[in-house]
Amino acid sequence: MTGSAADAGTPLNERFQRAVAESKMLSERPDNATLLELYALYKQATAGDVDGKRPGFTDLVGRAKWDAWNALAGTSSDDAMQRYVDLVERLKD
Repeated sequence: MTGSAADAGTPLNERFQRAVAESKMLSERPDNATLLELYALYKQATAGDVDGKRPGFTDLVGRAKWDAWNALAGTSSDDAMQRYVDLVERLKD
């Protein structure tokens, strides 16, 4: 697991909330694929499996977001939170 030794005793939800805040203050903007991964992990962690229909072919951004989130179907909230925290830690390096 990434993060500092001080994070070891911190509840996952607190580390997740801190990672969400840190993701908005990264020194460099992540590439689009990484942004989609962050979006999908955040949505899976906070809302669970994707709900609703896939956006139409004219909504390319909406489709990409839906597809990224849908790829995580069945992933637990805790697993998505941990993966989000780990990804933000890698992006901070």
